[in-house]
Amino acid sequence: MPDKAVPGPVGSAASIREAVSVNTDKIFDCCRDKDCVDELRVYPTLTSQTYIDNAISIRPKAAELLFVNVNVEPVGFNRGYFTVDCTYFYRVTAETFPGAQLCRGLAVFDKRVMLFGSEGSVKTFSSDSEEGVVTADDQPKAVVSAVDPICLHCTLADAAETPGSENIIIPRFILDAMGEELVTVDNVRRWYVTIGQFSMVRLQRETQLLIPAYDYFLPDKECPGTSEDDPCALFGRISFPVEEFFPPDSVAESDDYKKYK
Repeated sequence: MPDKAVPGPVGSAASIREAVSVNTDKIFDCCRDKDCVDELRVYPTLTSQTYIDNAISIRPKAAELLFVNVNVEPVGFNRGYFTVDCTYFYRVTAETFPGAQLCRGLAVFDKRVMLFGSEGSVKTFSSDSEEGVVTADDQPKAVVSAVDPICLHCTLADAAETPGSENIIIPRFILDAMGEELVTVDNVRRWYVTIGQFSMVRLQRETQLLIPAYDYFLPDKECPGTSEDDPCALFGRISFPVEEFFPPDSVAESDDYKKYK
């Protein structure tokens, strides 16, 4: 009997049980980027706009990536290559001076990359396919992986000093996530933010691969549960959080680097 195999790096002593055909997405091309987006306009909520109009300055607190809209188009002069248009939607939080009023708003960042996605003309059907005519699936699928951005800097400017209006289309679910109506028209004061964004973009297609299989995977870890109705009995099994009561000798790097206090 071969030794039990577990997920992870495979040593030379590992024994392959069989070759297995799997259907999965194969990555044809990918890229990573480190974008510093300077002076990105923020569309504040109605309440936040009143604070901004009476503020001298504004300082960044945090930025959260809400959604990335991804669109793929073929490049006409270069077969197998596609442009990937990404629209990032951010919820930005800042604090005004004076008054220390908390402001929230929406920032939108557009980015375009070009990647190789190969060619394909297969038509795919399955038991859960919807009715209707299906065209050839000749475009790869674009996937964007990104972390919440770093909020680097915030500024305020008079609308007269930054002329020009922007025609922005915001999806309904993004507006709902903001919790309040946004100010998207020209106003007395405008809010701008500089953010740092780490992201990865890849193009992939569905394909069949032959891979080695070592055995069926059976988890060793049990799923702990409780049938007790007494909350105090459950609380009694929780260890006392000693570290919460004493300051540490050193602070490990954490997500706090994304924020300014």
